[in-house]
Amino acid sequence: MNTLPASHPLLSGETSASPLIRALRGERPERVPVWFMRQAGRSLPEYRSIRAHHRMLEACVNPELASEITLQPVRRHGVDAAIFFSDIVVPLMLAGVDVDLVSGRGPVFATPLRTRAEIDRHRATYPVERLRENLEPIREAVRRTVDALGSTPLIGFAGAPFTLAAYLVEGGPSRDHMRARALMHADPEAWTALLDWVAELSGAFLEAQVLAGASAVQLFDSWAGSLSPADYRDHVAPASRRTLAMIQGEDHPAVPTIHFAVGAGHLLEQFASLRTSAIGVDWRMPLDEASQRLGDTTPLQGNLDPAYLSAPPVVLEAHLRDVLRRGERAPGHVLNLGHGVPPDADPGVLTRIVELAHGER
Repeated sequence: MNTLPASHPLLSGETSASPLIRALRGERPERVPVWFMRQAGRSLPEYRSIRAHHRMLEACVNPELASEITLQPVRRHGVDAAIFFSDIVVPLMLAGVDVDLVSGRGPVFATPLRTRAEIDRHRATYPVERLRENLEPIREAVRRTVDALGSTPLIGFAGAPFTLAAYLVEGGPSRDHMRARALMHADPEAWTALLDWVAELSGAFLEAQVLAGASAVQLFDSWAGSLSPADYRDHVAPASRRTLAMIQGEDHPAVPTIHFAVGAGHLLEQFASLRTSAIGVDWRMPLDEASQRLGDTTPLQGNLDPAYLSAPPVVLEAHLRDVLRRGERAPGHVLNLGHGVPPDADPGVLTRIVELAHGER
């Protein structure tokens, strides 16, 4: 990656001492930092007001809208970081790939990639250079957001190579990603070519966000849980490392990185091999158990069960304090949900979680 500009929030000191950055670097700040994953604003009426007039992918590449939606949860909940409003398929879309977000289903690709010839054709037709030519709306959205956030860090966002590749091979969402996993073993060279391409796209997408001012990044691997440890280690981890390497350089302070996957507790040790600053843990595994398995060396993010957002206040508060207590075992802890905010979540409950967490220290 190019050297961070001197005005970058991590170099200027604006965000380098923030609770989030300190926790991701293995410190214990004055309060446990909190943010909410996967578009925390989608439960907000102000978000729904925007989305009533704009499609998801349209909003993602509109700098004014993307910035506004990114800022909404910070204003409403007082969280310690903003997550950049985007979608994992945006890099593919900006490279020219024909993709649509179908309501109630998810990303759908016009042309599934299931042979080496199809993969090679896409790599040649939609190279990373084409993505870079179309990244200015993303950079502008990040710049607007960072200017508005001040000392609150912005977290950049991208989908991990396996999840993107799984969507491309399947042509859309899948319960078991059988076609993607079959290609991995039936034609390893084709699989590697596909992952190398999407890894480069995701890396370039993250790089643009970081150079424009993001103070940390999260790599989101929705479907890694469908893999065995051996398959992840041999056929997927190298691509995720390639994506992350595009924002890691020796000539500037390391930009903190977070890796998160769902239903993937059996891969925890494999995720550690990515050497990210922190690992996100979903609600299925207690944080103290996760820390123990990692040798108590890695900061953790998580892991309130989203189901508790609908529980009585006394039940939610007990769960919150249990998560905070278990998170004390890790070198650093960033409080989050163990997955994304449900669209029907009560915004007042999310605000209350932040208040309670901040009051614990």
